Amino acid sequence: MIRTVIEIDEGRCDGCGLCVRACHEGAIGLVDGKAKLLRDDYCDGMGDCLPACPAGAISFVEREAAPYDEAAVKANMQASILASEQSLNQPSVLASVQSSTLISTHASNQKLRNWPVQIKLAPINAPYFEDCDLLIAADCTAFACASFHSDCMAGRVTLIGCPKLDAIDYAQKLAAIVASNDIRSIMVARMQVPCCGGIERAARQAIEMSGKSIPLQVVTFATDGERI
Repeated sequence: MIRTVIEIDEGRCDGCGLCVRACHEGAIGLVDGKAKLLRDDYCDGMGDCLPACPAGAISFVEREAAPYDEAAVKANMQASILASEQSLNQPSVLASVQSSTLISTHASNQKLRNWPVQIKLAPINAPYFEDCDLLIAADCTAFACASFHSDCMAGRVTLIGCPKLDAIDYAQKLAAIVASNDIRSIMVARMQVPCCGGIERAARQAIEMSGKSIPLQVVTFATDGERI
C-alpha cells in the first residue's frame, strides 16, 4: 500500500541515536553508526523522530510500504519491557541502580514502579499503567524538592520530561497512554517557570483527547523547592 513513512538521509545522519530514543514504536535502530528504518510496519508515520534529529536527516515520504502493525509494535514493546526488567534484576545491575537511588529513595525506600520513565521512551501499553495513579513530572522538580519521592512519587507510576529541552509536544503520546490504559488519577508536578507550562498543558490536552474523565492535580514548586 502507498502510505506516509519516514526516510533517513544517511549522508546527513551523524549517528547520535536521538531518533532511536524518540521512536517509541522501535522502528528505528543504529546500523553501522547510522540510523535505519528497520521495519516499515513499525513506523506509524507520526514523525516523533523528526524534531529529535539535530542533523535534519529525517523526512516524510509517500511510498509503497507495509501497513502499520499496531499489534506487532505492542508485542515488541512488551518484549522490550520484559528484557529491561530481566536486565534490572541482574545482581550487578540492580546494585548499581539501587546505589544511584533509582530503585530506593533517600527518604522512604519508595521503589520506582516503572521503567523507562522518560515520556519519549515510555511504551503506550504496559501492565504498570493499569489501574494506576500517574505522575507526570517536569524533570527539574525532583532536584528542586528534597521530599519529591515521598510527596509526589509514592504510590504512583512516574513519567518525566522537559518540553523545552525535548522540543516536542507530549500531548499525543500522553493521550495514547491515557486512552489505552485504566488510569485512576493524574498528578502533574511542575516548576514555577514558563516553560513548565508545556507539561501541564500536555497533560490537560491528553485527558481531553482521550475522551476520559480523570481527576487532575497540579503541584507547582518554586525554584527554591518550596511547594506553591
